[in-house]
Amino acid sequence: MRSTRKNPFSLALAGILPGLLLAIFALPVGAQPVDEAPTAPSRMIIYDSAHEVTINGTVQTVVAKHVAGSPAGMHLLVSGAQGTVDAHVGPFIPKNIRQALHMGLPLEVVGAMTTVRGKQFLLVRQLIYGGQTITVRNSRGFLLAPARSSLDPKWKNNSKLSLNGGAL
Repeated sequence: MRSTRKNPFSLALAGILPGLLLAIFALPVGAQPVDEAPTAPSRMIIYDSAHEVTINGTVQTVVAKHVAGSPAGMHLLVSGAQGTVDAHVGPFIPKNIRQALHMGLPLEVVGAMTTVRGKQFLLVRQLIYGGQTITVRNSRGFLLAPARSSLDPKWKNNSKLSLNGGAL
């Protein structure tokens, strides 16, 4: 027959063990102070269409490779009356337009200034040069996607939309 009498050691362990577990989970381990005002994620770029600017200038440098701390995609360093501006045109510029953008090209850029990691960028909505208007972003600041296959009827006229400012 089995004894129902408990060992004093097992009773003490049964009383201490839940208390230890409670103490372990109640204490914060490696807690970090919480910021008073949370900031927007660093990848979030805000386009403020209410404060669009137009800059007439000359392309000083075409930056095709990504630079750490800047928005991804092509940048143009444009020198104008306001000084030199880093104009972000994004990753979706068609190849023929990328090739046409070169140092010394006079152009007009329309866009909104923003700050990313402490550095100012012009988020370009339109590039205007040589009598041609290239729409890079829509009026809310979203980059326009590249043209889809011409075999897909719903994307057939997409390239015309981005090259002539939206009119078909």
